[in-house]
Amino acid sequence: MDSIINVNGENVQAIEIILLTTLIALMPSAVVMMTSFTRYIISFSFLRSALGLQQNPPNMVLVGIALFLTLFTMSPVISQIQTTAYEPYVAEEISQEEFITRAEEPLKEFMLNQTEKSSLNLFCDLANLETPEGEDAKELPMRVIVPAFMTSELKRAFVIGFYLYIPFVLIDVIVASTLMSMGMIMLPPSMISMPFKLLLFISLNGWELLFSTLVQGFH
Repeated sequence: MDSIINVNGENVQAIEIILLTTLIALMPSAVVMMTSFTRYIISFSFLRSALGLQQNPPNMVLVGIALFLTLFTMSPVISQIQTTAYEPYVAEEISQEEFITRAEEPLKEFMLNQTEKSSLNLFCDLANLETPEGEDAKELPMRVIVPAFMTSELKRAFVIGFYLYIPFVLIDVIVASTLMSMGMIMLPPSMISMPFKLLLFISLNGWELLFSTLVQGFH
């Protein structure tokens, strides 16, 4: 009997290790899907395209900036998870199931605050669930909240990209029209417009303006 218990205990421990390894492997996806990272990195990509830059800033720089801004934005949520879920779990005051339940609450609140009603209705309909109102929305499962949040974030990021493109497209149009009127058809307009784009962006203190606008969008 003791040997059977030991074997079962080893099996349970092995399953827990496998689950923990799986969770660690899925952490990058969770960072992308359940935080503000998506809005940041897509906005930065749109900005680089609007400026006409191919590799500057490099992808590593953009991802690093997005990660640190994500940590800055998510710090209240992380602190709440640490206080209400992680510390009691480490102190063995709550079970693993209770830890997951408590950790989900701040994440759900953050995501629901950034989720549009239409996106939430869409995934509630797809899941054959009634769309709750107010605080009752926190009772929805993660399989509904996460894709609804991602849909809203993608929409906001593309709207930001649209606004980023407008001033730089105007510069391209002005430069292209000027070159055509001067008969300089063979000269690429992008070569002439890029310095003006950079000058406009620097004169407006563009990085600080973009960072402050993105961060304040989550408050």
